[in-house]
Amino acid sequence: MMQIDQEKCIGCAKCITDCLVRDIVMEDGKARIKNESCFKCGHCIAICPADAVSSTEYEMDEVKEYKAEKFEVPAENLLNFIKFRRTIRQFKDQKVEKDKIKKIIEAGRFTPTGSNQQDVAFTVIENEIEQFRKLILENLNEKGKEILDNLSPKTQKFKKYAEMWIKMYQDFQNKNLENDLLFFNAPLIIVVSANSTVNGALASANMELMANALDLGALFSGFTIRGAKGKDNLRKFLKIKENKEIVTTLVLGYPDVNYLRTVPRKEADISWL
Repeated sequence: MMQIDQEKCIGCAKCITDCLVRDIVMEDGKARIKNESCFKCGHCIAICPADAVSSTEYEMDEVKEYKAEKFEVPAENLLNFIKFRRTIRQFKDQKVEKDKIKKIIEAGRFTPTGSNQQDVAFTVIENEIEQFRKLILENLNEKGKEILDNLSPKTQKFKKYAEMWIKMYQDFQNKNLENDLLFFNAPLIIVVSANSTVNGALASANMELMANALDLGALFSGFTIRGAKGKDNLRKFLKIKENKEIVTTLVLGYPDVNYLRTVPRKEADISWL
C-alpha cells in the first residue's frame, strides 16, 4: 500500500498532478492516496519535495536521493559507450564476482516494465553450466536432424544452422570444448524470462550495458533460445515460472580480447513525420 505522512505533506499537489491513474486526492490541504487504481509506479515517492510518501510493500531503504554528480551521465559519453560495446566470444578462465552479478541483475530489476508489471525473472547459472549445455545441445541436435530430414525450399536457409548444431553436439560428446560455439567457455550465464517479451528484452539490454560498465563482456546467445523453445525439460531445469517465457540468454565473463575503436553501421532508417 502507498501512504502519505500527513505531518510531512505540504499540500503542493505535485503527486496529484503526476499520478497517471488519478489515485491521489487533496483533503483539507493534504494529499491522500486512495489505493484503488494505484499500480505502485512510485512516481509520488520520487516527486514529493517533503519526502512524505512511502510504500509498505517495498524496501524504502533502497530509495536514493537525487545527486547530480552520482546520477547524471554526459550524453556524448553514454552514446560512445553504447557504440563501443561489442559482442564477446573470447572469455578468460576467471569467475565473475557475486557483487558484479548482483549489479547486473539490479540493472534489469530497475528497467521500466509496461504498467509496472515488474514481471522479469533471472536464472543465474554458474555451477550447472555443463548440464545446461548438454540439454541445449541435445535439443539443437534434435532440431538440426529434423530440419535436414525435411528440407524444402522454405527451410533450405536453415540447412547451415542444422549442420552446425549437429557438429556442436558431436564436439560436446567428444569433449571438444575448445570449439564451444554455444557459451564460448564463459563462466556465467543469466537467463532472462518474463511475461512480456518486451519487458524482458529491455531489461536484458540494460543488463548488458551494466556488464560492460563492470569491465565484463557479454553475448546474447540466440542458439540457446532456439534450443530451449518449447522444451519442458529446459523450463524445469531453469525454474521458469508457468506464466513466463525465456526471452534472452546472457553469456558473461571477463573478455580475453581488447577492441580499440568503434565500428561503422548502416545509416538509420528514419521516417520524419
